[in-house]
Amino acid sequence: MSESRAIPNAGPDFEHLLAQDVVIAGSLGAATGAQALAPDHSPRAPQAGAVRAIETLPRPVQSAGLDLQREVEQFLYRQAELLDGKHWQAWIDLFDDAGVYWMPIAPEQTEWEGSPSIFAEDKLMMEIRKGRVTHPNAWSQAPLWATNHLVSHVAIEAGDAQQLQVRSRFHMMELRRDEIRHFGGTYRHTLVRDDAGNLRIRLQRVDLFNSQAPFDYVLQIWV
Repeated sequence: MSESRAIPNAGPDFEHLLAQDVVIAGSLGAATGAQALAPDHSPRAPQAGAVRAIETLPRPVQSAGLDLQREVEQFLYRQAELLDGKHWQAWIDLFDDAGVYWMPIAPEQTEWEGSPSIFAEDKLMMEIRKGRVTHPNAWSQAPLWATNHLVSHVAIEAGDAQQLQVRSRFHMMELRRDEIRHFGGTYRHTLVRDDAGNLRIRLQRVDLFNSQAPFDYVLQIWV
C-alpha cells in the first residue's frame, strides 16, 4: 500500500495528487522558466502542423516490388547528383512539361496560388533561374560554393503504372565562401512515366525542416 506524506507549504491540490500516487503532474500555477518565455515552444504544446502523428503517415505500398523501389531510389539519387554537380539543365529535364518545383513556407500549406512560397516554379521559371545563376556577373555563384545532398527513407506511398506518390527525407550541406549551412526536410514527389517509360517529375514538394530559421542570405538555387 502506498503512503502519502504531508509536504510543508504544499497546497491542497498537491496533497490530493500525492494521495492518488501521481508522480508527474502538470503545472499547478503560473508558467515559469522557459515555458513562461516561450509558451508556444512548450513540449506539451507541439506546433500545429510541424509534426505529423505516425498514424497519419501513408504506409509504403507493399506490392510495389523491389525493382520499382530501386528504380525510384536511383531516380532520386540521380537528382541529388545533378544538383551537387550543378548540372542545372539535366536536372530541369527530369521534370515533365507540366512539372512544378514547390517549396512552401509551412508544412500545413496546401497550395501556392495566392499564398507565399519560398519556391513555386514551373519549367519556364526554372530556365530563367538557371540563366541568372549561370550568368558571368552572378556573384552569388562565385567559386567556393558547393552542395552535398543525402537522400534516404524513400517510401512509395501510392501509385500505378503511370503515376507514383513518393516520400523521402533529405539533408543538404552547403559550402559558400568558407561558411557552411545545413538544410533538411522532406521531399514529396509525384512521378509520372513519359512516352519512353522513364520517370519524370510532375510535382516536387520540398518541406524544409528549418524553413523559418534566420539566414544571412536567401537561397539562390534549388534544394
